[in-house]
Order: sequence, then structure tokens, then C-alpha cells
Amino acid sequence: MAASTTQPGTVSVLVSPTAPRLWIILSLLSLYFIWGSTYLAIRIAIVSFPPLLMTGFRFVLAGVIIFAFLRWRGAAMPTRLQARNAALIGVMLLAGGTGVVSFAQKEVDSGLAATAVATVPLWAALFSGIWERFPNRREWVGIGVGLCGIVLLNLSDGLRGSPLGTILLLVAPMSWAFGSMWGRQVTQPSGLMATAFQMLGGGAVLLVVGALMGEQVAPVITTESVLALVYLIVFGALVAFSAYTYLLKHTRPAIATSYAYVNPVVAVLLAAAAGDAELTLEGIAATTIILVGVGLLTLARSKPVPQNS
Repeated sequence: MAASTTQPGTVSVLVSPTAPRLWIILSLLSLYFIWGSTYLAIRIAIVSFPPLLMTGFRFVLAGVIIFAFLRWRGAAMPTRLQARNAALIGVMLLAGGTGVVSFAQKEVDSGLAATAVATVPLWAALFSGIWERFPNRREWVGIGVGLCGIVLLNLSDGLRGSPLGTILLLVAPMSWAFGSMWGRQVTQPSGLMATAFQMLGGGAVLLVVGALMGEQVAPVITTESVLALVYLIVFGALVAFSAYTYLLKHTRPAIATSYAYVNPVVAVLLAAAAGDAELTLEGIAATTIILVGVGLLTLARSKPVPQNS
């Protein structure tokens, strides 16, 4: 298990001592800004492409690209158990998480979607308590502050959405969080090979479900939708999802899932720049609160464990 462990008389840290801090920072930044922009990209893409088939296609293609590159570089094939575990985790992350959010965005506005995804750190903290430990007091404060900021950020939007969309957005973050935490406990392929099999597993399920539901591509495909799909494949899948996999192995769950607080800020700023939203005093205050919450999560440390007498 890649999470840092606490030995008697030591202090647990939020990052693996062997993980370069530069890669941790770059990975976090990619999640904060790239995944924050995918809300807008998904809304543009599903104008021409159905949500489940679109999401499944982009992850299968990204998985094939990563797998082919690794094999070309001489990477070994994973064992059957490793491949199966990674594929199952991919189903929970990408089908139950990303795919459901993409489908729900036909029924709800981006504010409600962002609010739902912001609950990932809460679910991740709870699920991590099953196998590892529950968050410390400062981490709980950070989680609570971040959620308050998310709620304030979306008050002006009214959290509009259909009952079906709202239910789906309750399920999606739970599936994503459980898959993320369970993935820390089971054997998987090493490095990016795990990412490839997660994408292949989750993407394949999405393609099957989308086909069974009768999803079809729009008669007229817009250039904007094609460009949005390319962006989602290259940056949303290849770059950001690989960064998330890296963070899950080298940081505490509270850090790896802190993107859920920053992403809505990025989404709102992009919407404002596109003329689809207006920045308000409430929005600026919410942004500040969210960043404070992320800061508390980042700076959180566990208290030393007393030595056994």
C-alpha cells in the first residue's frame, strides 16, 4: 500500500517520503485546473455526442494509447489478478463516477454537479476509515470549511436539477470515493499500467451501457463538440487521470481528493469568462473559503502516536 504509515513515536505525513514534491505539486495543479475545466468541456461535447458513449470512448481510447506506449517501452503485462482489480476500480471510478456525472449533466446545471462532486473528500474520508484511519481533527475542519464554500458558491444558482439527476449525483461521488479507497488496498499493475486497465475497464462498461440504452450521436456534429472531446481525451483522461492515480499512491486521501473543492471555482470562472455566469460578492467569498479549506487539508498533520509502555 502506497499510503504513508505511522510508526510508534513518529508523525504521519501527507505524502510519501519517496515521492518528489515537484511531481506532487504538478499533479495537484493538473487536477485543480484541468478537471475544473472539464465541466464546461463535457457540456460542449454532449451537444453532439451522447454522454455515456462519449465518456466510454474517450477512456477506452486513452487506455489503449497508454497501454500501447507502455508495451512499446517494454513494460511487462500485469497478472490476471492485477488486471482484474484495476478494471473493477476503473468501473467504479469512470463508469460509476465520471460516466454518471456526464449523464446527469443532461438533467442538472453545472452548479449542482460541482456541489455533488465536492462531497468526494467526505466519502473518501469515511471509506478510508474502513481500511486505514479516519481524518484527524484538522482535516475534518478543512473538509467542513470546503463544503461550506461549495454551498455558498452555488447559492445563487439555486442548485437546479431534476430528481433523477440529483439522485445520480448522490451516487457518483460515493462510487468514485469507494473505488479510490479500495484501490489503495488491492494489488494492481504498477505505475501507468494500472491507469490503462482502469480506463479500459471503466470505458468498456460505459460503451456497453450506452449502447444498451440506445444512445446515438447527433445528426449534426459541431466543431466545438469535437474539440471538446479531444480536450477531454488528451487532458481530462491522459494527463489528469494519470495524475490522480499518482496522487492516490503518494498522498493522503484528503489531499488526493482536494481537487473537488477547487474544480467548482475553476468551473465558475470559466463560465463567467464565457458569459454564462456572473461573478458576485458571494462567489468571491466562496472562492476564498474554498481555498482556505484546501489549505487546511494540505497543512493537516496527525499528532504523534504515544509509544507503547
